[in-house]
Amino acid sequence: MGSFSIWHWLVVLLVIILVFGTSKLKNMGKDLGSAIKGFKEGIKEGTDEVDAAARKVEEKKQVAGQTIDVQAKEKS
Repeated sequence: MGSFSIWHWLVVLLVIILVFGTSKLKNMGKDLGSAIKGFKEGIKEGTDEVDAAARKVEEKKQVAGQTIDVQAKEKS
């Protein structure tokens, strides 16, 4: 009794189809797919922004490490 057999899952699926109908299930599947796609795109955009910020910080570190030779002059 610990696990369900394939027949249990088929009966559950049949009840779900009868309650919601196939068109509602299809719409829910599309909505779920678009939500997952949007989530993945959001994650990708977030990591791209983090990578760009990290590159800017690294560039600033490299510029800050360079020595600039100048001569100081006194104002008269």
